[in-house]
Amino acid sequence: MNIVRWEPLRERVGLRHAVDRLFDDDFFRPLRLREAEVDGHYFPLDLYHTPEAVVARAVLPGVKSEDLEISIDGNTLSVKANSRKEGEVKEESYLRREWHPGNFARILTLPTGLRGDKAEADLEDGVLTLTIPKAEEIKPKMIKVKNKGLVEGRKK
Repeated sequence: MNIVRWEPLRERVGLRHAVDRLFDDDFFRPLRLREAEVDGHYFPLDLYHTPEAVVARAVLPGVKSEDLEISIDGNTLSVKANSRKEGEVKEESYLRREWHPGNFARILTLPTGLRGDKAEADLEDGVLTLTIPKAEEIKPKMIKVKNKGLVEGRKK
């Protein structure tokens, strides 16, 4: 039998680590995704910005442009899609099934200062690219520095 010296700080760190792992665990992930899912289906979406715009890219296999509904209401971007089954395969014929046709949706909060009325969407090879221009007042601006200490190449 080994005798271990009691160190109260070690137990506090261990408890904190356990609680952190609990909140990082996949157990809570469905709560975070629930607002973005429809019929249990979910599609990946990247959101990034350039100096001119905010760009959203989503992978939507099997979705046609007429089956897409995209809206921007204030700071909220909503992308809804319907992926249809092509051809009929009997359920018992599947060896593995990972693609589930149906309704998909994502709802995201966008940064402020975007021109939603000027947004453009493009669907190519199953990838949706949505470009939302930034308003002029939030675009980066270059400021020219004046040197008032020089007059015609000489110091005052």
